[in-house]
Amino acid sequence: MLSELQYIDQGFPASFSSVVFIFGALIGSFLNVCIYRIPAEKSIIFPGSTCSCGQPIKWFDNVPIISWFILRGKARCCKASYSFRYPFVELLTACLFLAAWQQQPHAKALCLMVLVALLICATFIDLDHMEIPDRFSIGTGIIGVILSGIIPSLHGISDPTFAYASVKGIFEALVGLIIGSGLILWIALVAEKVLCKEAMGFGDVKLLGGIGAFLGWQGAVFALFGGAVIGTVGVLGWTVARAVVPVLRPKGSWKSEDLIGREMPFAPMLASGALLYVIVFEAQVDEYLAFIQELAR
Repeated sequence: MLSELQYIDQGFPASFSSVVFIFGALIGSFLNVCIYRIPAEKSIIFPGSTCSCGQPIKWFDNVPIISWFILRGKARCCKASYSFRYPFVELLTACLFLAAWQQQPHAKALCLMVLVALLICATFIDLDHMEIPDRFSIGTGIIGVILSGIIPSLHGISDPTFAYASVKGIFEALVGLIIGSGLILWIALVAEKVLCKEAMGFGDVKLLGGIGAFLGWQGAVFALFGGAVIGTVGVLGWTVARAVVPVLRPKGSWKSEDLIGREMPFAPMLASGALLYVIVFEAQVDEYLAFIQELAR
């Protein structure tokens, strides 16, 4: 059976890619439920999908990505508008699942799909509520360590002796978790002393530790500093856009300090840095950090 699947994958790669994309869209639909219900402490299983008016959503109006465009962003039952975020999360999840599948060995790709789902939930909950539930921060670390023991290739470990490879995989995950959480913790403590106020929540500390458990200490380092660059560019770009484009300004007087001085969720930046590392820059970053290590010896 496995050999037949490998034959299909090699001969018809588009078949598996299509399945992965559809699977990602379906998972994205479930993530939308998690993003909305978990902070509200509601069950993510029951009841099924319902409209804001209380009516159950029919299955044909709940097709990932497609339904929103068919209905033009309005519920069939009461014509109430619902956010473009729903198809966006579904499309984002599908695209990231597909990118992981196409660019990484399949066993590692399956692990990264788990990481993608956790990061998407953490990102959008942090955007909405300025907090990261422990099930996505601490949970990411626990799942990362477990998967590293089951699938050591997540950290590029390949050894005929599974027990040895498993132990080494867990070790790499723990190193990544400790370095990732420790690095951001020290930055947070120093920034708190300098600014005389809390500069970073401990949810961010735990989330970066979880990223390190999945991606190793190299991925955690890149997620932190790469995410900071992404966040800085994003904030500056948005500040300039609001200063130049009148329609983007809120009513009343507006100053750049209104954006720069406010608290910003950091989970989206960490998630962006982590995904950028694993999908685009993993080989280059690992090679560069290995070179730095050699120089330091």
